[in-house]
Amino acid sequence: MKILMIYCNSFYYKPTIKTLEEVKEKTEAKEFKNALVGFIQVEAEDENDPSGVEKKLVKNLKWAAKKNNTKTVVLHSFAHLSDSKALPEFTIELFDKVEARMKNAEYDTHQTAFGYFMDLKIDAPGLSLARIFKGI
Repeated sequence: MKILMIYCNSFYYKPTIKTLEEVKEKTEAKEFKNALVGFIQVEAEDENDPSGVEKKLVKNLKWAAKKNNTKTVVLHSFAHLSDSKALPEFTIELFDKVEARMKNAEYDTHQTAFGYFMDLKIDAPGLSLARIFKGI
């Protein structure tokens, strides 16, 4: 798994082009303030250790959110950080589990529309811990 975590003063997305037929139709735009956005590439090899990858992702998201003094976290599937890609079903299930664990730990956690290209607007400050890349 690869994850690029960006702390954003504001993060806006709007689904534009559906790329996976099996996902539900989504057109609603959303905006978040003072949020940590995880641009996450789930890789094929992650399917071999789902609970380990889930645990490491949650740990990294909590750490980065704490460092940026936010309790708002957005999970965004971003299949551009690696050539390796997990199956969409695996990624969706992993995101759902991570979201549930983050909410259980009192983080206001959301997911962008999976299986879509999106319009994005990102306002991110130039702080050292506002952008963190990790290979998990």
